[in-house]
Amino acid sequence: MYLTPEVYNKFMREKSFDQQPTPTKTYVLYPQIREHLNRGIDPDSRLEEACGLALAIHIDLVDSKWVKLREIRPATFIGGGLIEELLPFFDEQDIELVIVDANLTPIQQRNLEEKWNRKVIDRTGLILEIFGERASTAEGRLQVELAALTYQRSRLVRSWTHLERQRGGTSTTGGPGESQLEIDKRLINQRITRLEKDLEKVKQRRALHRKSRQKVPYPIVALVGYTNAGKSTLFNTLTKANVRVEDMLFATLDPTMRLYKLPSGREVILSDTVGFISDLPTQLVAAFRATLEEVLEADLILHVRDAHNANTASQAQDVYIVLEELGIDPTSDSMMEVLNKMDLFSPEELSLFKEENPKSLFISAVKKQGLQDLTTAIDAYFDHFTTLRTFDLPASNGKALAWLHANGNVQSIDENKKNTDLLSVTVKLGHREFAQFSQRFL
Repeated sequence: MYLTPEVYNKFMREKSFDQQPTPTKTYVLYPQIREHLNRGIDPDSRLEEACGLALAIHIDLVDSKWVKLREIRPATFIGGGLIEELLPFFDEQDIELVIVDANLTPIQQRNLEEKWNRKVIDRTGLILEIFGERASTAEGRLQVELAALTYQRSRLVRSWTHLERQRGGTSTTGGPGESQLEIDKRLINQRITRLEKDLEKVKQRRALHRKSRQKVPYPIVALVGYTNAGKSTLFNTLTKANVRVEDMLFATLDPTMRLYKLPSGREVILSDTVGFISDLPTQLVAAFRATLEEVLEADLILHVRDAHNANTASQAQDVYIVLEELGIDPTSDSMMEVLNKMDLFSPEELSLFKEENPKSLFISAVKKQGLQDLTTAIDAYFDHFTTLRTFDLPASNGKALAWLHANGNVQSIDENKKNTDLLSVTVKLGHREFAQFSQRFL
């Protein structure tokens, strides 16, 4: 929803998008382009996702449709025949908003609005609307506002027609003054610069938090995945947390972290992150980089997938694209693939799926199935980086013993045969834990 001057002023005051008091009558159109066809994206599932995104901003969804697009028209994205075909329906149903599930240029968006005589938003604008409504923390609102203003900056020229008036300047000063359009662009640029500085402070604060966590070195396990894949459900099931869980796209925006004890007794920090989505706006990837840096610092990444979704393979590729933009290798050994919602498969389908994905873990976060295999696999991963070590410690050194119990996997504690004042403690420790222990107690 591009910002009118009135809405923009409200947005700048409240740092949120305009919300209509009554649901807006909306039509969703998904034009399937050749790229999506080549990737094997199921058009019905993609349209269902687009409708889910639309419903996430509480509109009145009147109807939806997908069409196969042979070529992209530079002026309107879709063909003139389809534009003319839909116009009578829009008039008949009093459609107020048309959501085009594609990334439109400012010119394409303007031309469609002129031809249909109603508001048009594209996929990027829709996702920004959702993020603007859902961001609950100060940090989240900063990131959403930065993304929104970056997006809107390129659209001022076509959406703010009243800004073409010249303000100031006379014949005696050598020409016209600065246009209102230029003033508002300058104000937006100033606001963007301020937001970037504020987010840099957020980044520094997160770095301090990570540094403090390293002093008590709990490994970090980050959950990533396509939106609505079940990450937050899995997070809640494992940690008994109360992260918002709904059958809704982007129900979780702000990252949540909890301490979790694995079956072996090893403690890790489990981190739930924002869900990814196909064609994720580059503005959001950049703005949420401070949040997503938690993934960069993770010792292990769990890629949670909705295995029952018809587009699960293409969704996985979309997640890999975002991870690569963050500098993470999706083929790294530090990533585990967790296929969720296996309770929706028949026994025959499940058996076939397991054959096709032999290296994946299969769970149902809702039914709590396969979680033991998952936690055992996480334990085994960290065991791979541990070494069995024996320390001779004074029996009175309770702090060192407690630290080993909290940060390692103690195998045995015996009296030292040569010195009865010492205890021989055999423990599995990771390299980072060993360095920390040596610095503090040896």
